Amino acid sequence: MQLALVSLLLVIIAMLVMRAVTRERKEYGQFKRLTSTVARQKIYRKWLRESFFMFGGLSAVVLLASWQFVPKALASARESPPVAWAVGLVTTDLGAGITLGVGVALAIGLVLPILLLRGHEEEIPTVGDVGALLPRTRGELKYGAGLAINAGLVEELLFRLALPALIFGILGNGIVAFVGATVLFGLLHIYQGWVGVVSSTVLGLVFCAIYLLSGSIILAIAIHALFDLRSLVLIPLVVTRVYRIRD
Repeated sequence: MQLALVSLLLVIIAMLVMRAVTRERKEYGQFKRLTSTVARQKIYRKWLRESFFMFGGLSAVVLLASWQFVPKALASARESPPVAWAVGLVTTDLGAGITLGVGVALAIGLVLPILLLRGHEEEIPTVGDVGALLPRTRGELKYGAGLAINAGLVEELLFRLALPALIFGILGNGIVAFVGATVLFGLLHIYQGWVGVVSSTVLGLVFCAIYLLSGSIILAIAIHALFDLRSLVLIPLVVTRVYRIRD
């Protein structure tokens, strides 16, 4: 059993690294040079299909192999002193109020700058090499929305649910399992440059904290999707007003 889990983990790591370092990075370089919205939409569709089937498929395979470790990995991580303290804090009335206040403040901090930059395309707030990903025409918006929702679903299932369970089944340590899966999540974004890797890793830790503190993968999926919708739909809609630009 142990050998089978290790072999599965090594295969998945190899697939993710190969995708990040070679094909995905090369494809993104080509995508950045495209000027035709028809060609861009074709790539959007390709990425959407591949992401859904690759990450969704990997999630299904890993969960089938390690489903028994999903609740154990979560329980182990929540029992570690820092996480246990945080869980205890957010379950009190005061902690719940603080958590709600922080959430509202973060939401305002993420949305308000976009509203203030309306019409200032040259000042679009991005972290890492992601500017080319933003939809540029009305027809590209639906793909931005599709990619955002798909990423929230399949990436959270893989990196916050399936992979931590698999790593926990091998090592027996919940914190190590979640941190290891989050590092892989960050490295997957190497095509965005090292700034993108670091920011994606930090975001992965945030999504991980949401899952660990709430115990709900659905909440992590929803917040991940909303964050990506901010980048791939809200920014193009508000800042560059792509709804006015026909294909």
